[in-house]
Amino acid sequence: MNTRRKDMNDNMNEQELKKVAMERYTNLQRIKKYGQVELEYQERVLKAELQMLGISTEELELKD
Repeated sequence: MNTRRKDMNDNMNEQELKKVAMERYTNLQRIKKYGQVELEYQERVLKAELQMLGISTEELELKD
């Protein structure tokens, strides 16, 4: 397990971890069903959440 994930696990209880895992799984299911439109929507929502937490997404973006 990488260090970042271990730190996250140390700070979250089991119910919180289950909730995050379920959200990730259902998001993937929606992307599989609705394709690019859903993918772009999920990206906008997650970027907004990260920005509210003060986390920049610029360094996380894949470059062509």
